[in-house]
Amino acid sequence: MNDKEKNNRYKFHIIICVFLTIFCIGLAPKGLQNDTFYTIRVGEYIAQNGIGNLTQDPFSWQELPYTFPHWLYDFMMYNIYALGGFLGIYISTIVLTIILSYCIYFTSNKISKNAPISAIVTFMAVYLLVPYIAARAQLVTFSFLTLTIYLIEKYLENTKKRYAIGLILFSLLIVNMHMAVWPFFFVLFVPYLVEYFISRDIITFDLIPKFKILIYKFKKDYEKVEKLQNGIKENQKRREEIKNNPYKIQIKRNDNVKKLFIVMLICATMGIFTPTGTSTPYTYLAKTMSGNTMQIINEHKPLELAENKEFVAYFLIFIVILTFIDVKIQLKHLLYYLGILYLALNSRRQVSMFLIICTPILAKIAADIFEKYSPDLQKTVINIIKSFYSVVILGTVCIIISMQNIKPKIEEPYYKNQDYPIYAAEWMKENLDVKNIKLFNEYNYGSYLIFEGIPVMIDSRCDLYTPQYNSPTGREEDGKDIFMEVQNIATNTDDYRITFDKYGITHVITYQDSNLNKKIKNNDNYERIYPLTDEEKSKDNRFVIYAKKDV
Repeated sequence: MNDKEKNNRYKFHIIICVFLTIFCIGLAPKGLQNDTFYTIRVGEYIAQNGIGNLTQDPFSWQELPYTFPHWLYDFMMYNIYALGGFLGIYISTIVLTIILSYCIYFTSNKISKNAPISAIVTFMAVYLLVPYIAARAQLVTFSFLTLTIYLIEKYLENTKKRYAIGLILFSLLIVNMHMAVWPFFFVLFVPYLVEYFISRDIITFDLIPKFKILIYKFKKDYEKVEKLQNGIKENQKRREEIKNNPYKIQIKRNDNVKKLFIVMLICATMGIFTPTGTSTPYTYLAKTMSGNTMQIINEHKPLELAENKEFVAYFLIFIVILTFIDVKIQLKHLLYYLGILYLALNSRRQVSMFLIICTPILAKIAADIFEKYSPDLQKTVINIIKSFYSVVILGTVCIIISMQNIKPKIEEPYYKNQDYPIYAAEWMKENLDVKNIKLFNEYNYGSYLIFEGIPVMIDSRCDLYTPQYNSPTGREEDGKDIFMEVQNIATNTDDYRITFDKYGITHVITYQDSNLNKKIKNNDNYERIYPLTDEEKSKDNRFVIYAKKDV
């Protein structure tokens, strides 16, 4: 690549980054999710008390052990909120979305070596990621995980120390920013390790003849291949011939993977550098997987394809290309695709991981197609896009799309009373001694009550309320399954009176149309205390509060 081509590519990158910025400003959501509310208060608690003792929850009246799994992110978001309020949170969401788009674009470009294709798939991915973009820790770790692939690729090229240091630093940041996804950081290394071990002794598998998966096309007689399959090693020249002539899947040997493995082991030690306890990062995922939350919370449930047509179309592109077009795929990329697709189908939350990890792979496959059939197309597209008229036209289109998305958000509130007990919480703070009551509340709005300074029975830090995490002895049988007890009351599975007596509930807040309200309003031991006046009823037709009479 000559200097002129490098300069053109550099200008193209700048133009695409500007377009992505405009695009992301319009797409970033303004509304807040449950987690944002408790994130602010957890960050405030850390700012006031430091990180010396992050083992006890200060927000539930039940006084449970707590591991503060994303304390660093919480601290960061509290400081943003302290400086700019909810507007600051919204701006931070926009900025982090823009950064994520850059990470996807440059990682795609690194793997595919095709800037126009990388730009196209990045716009597609960011659009599909909108349901997963929120002021939550995942928005930061999305960028870290995408850049992890970038750093791995760079390190395997030349094993420069700065890339290894970057990977170690990412491991340290992720384990403190979002401990739940820290194990996934190491999953990103696995395809490279598997490809390396397979490349040491080329083996063929006739598993799916129709697609000729892992079937190699050889120039000479087939008997030598059979010897390889039986474990008989041929000379290095023959090995190279086999590796350089795959039909569908490429397996490339890179001895730098051995050094990458050492880097990965060093990254694994970063789990001890957290204030949440030395063992916590290494046990957190296992405890989560063994709990009931994975089967109850919507984002952990299996993906329903009928409701996610855009995602289905996105991953079918891979199948269509690999099946009907003469294009190769590297084994590590195939492992990424199949592995993360499996995770996404089993947990809709992992769709986001599929989009950020597999988009660079899609860029690589598409780039190979254009390189094969039209090798000069990339240069032509870059020259067209960087022209003045193209920049004006495409920039105008991006601005129009962004403005159409921003316009309805101008008057949109950050949260609504239909979702959170805004007026009910205000009333409780004015009329109840909230620090000395035992309030029963439901899962979806507990975080907002924490934000308002009201101790809760449960909130969206779901793991905290499972016996795997809140056991005082560390044994699951000694913990409290508060999550399922509240869930069973909400679904009318359990008798609420048993749970209320067990925990000594003095006050109840619930939805006016809930099963619990239908039952408790006929209970003579409880009286409704909100809403009572006409003004209260006119403002709040969503929530109701009860008090136990003998308290």
